[in-house]
Amino acid sequence: MVCEINTNLKSSRYILERVSSNTKKTSTITFRLDENTIKRLRNESGNRQVSTNTLVNQALKQFLDWGMYESTVGFVMINKQVFIHVFGKLNQKEIIRVATGVGKDEVKNMALFMRGKMDIQSFLSWFELRMINSSVQVSHIHEDENFHRYVMKHELGKNWSVYHKTILELIFEEVFNRKIDVQIDKTMISFEFSE
Repeated sequence: MVCEINTNLKSSRYILERVSSNTKKTSTITFRLDENTIKRLRNESGNRQVSTNTLVNQALKQFLDWGMYESTVGFVMINKQVFIHVFGKLNQKEIIRVATGVGKDEVKNMALFMRGKMDIQSFLSWFELRMINSSVQVSHIHEDENFHRYVMKHELGKNWSVYHKTILELIFEEVFNRKIDVQIDKTMISFEFSE
């Protein structure tokens, strides 16, 4: 949704107005926000060098696409350094056993629950969003209608790469009846496929 925000400073009301941008339909909605929230939104939008409207749209989209599902599907917050330490204590055989025994089905079920269907497009859009929400840098190269290449850079260690390599290969093989070649190292995961 692309909207413009007009501010009535006296009442601290934000009015989102319809703005034509590409072919997206937009609507008008009014929110009453706490003065401190407005100040923080303006400061953060300035820090990010985007309009307050853009920041609000991004925050609402992130909540609707991801945030509202986190606790429902079983995500828990854990500090990155703690996670790296705990996950790093497992050997590769244990990581593959966890990915195969529990991880694959949990990932498949989360993607289905959050997207409402389980096809390659919905799964990969969910997986990409999951990586982004895990502070992973994602490069999705879509060279033509059918070819996709994903490269993900992270700082979570080799075991995290092994875990996701195992899950991706299993889901592609068992759910989509396709083999994919996933390349990994301690900071990267990459794979490509043609539809």
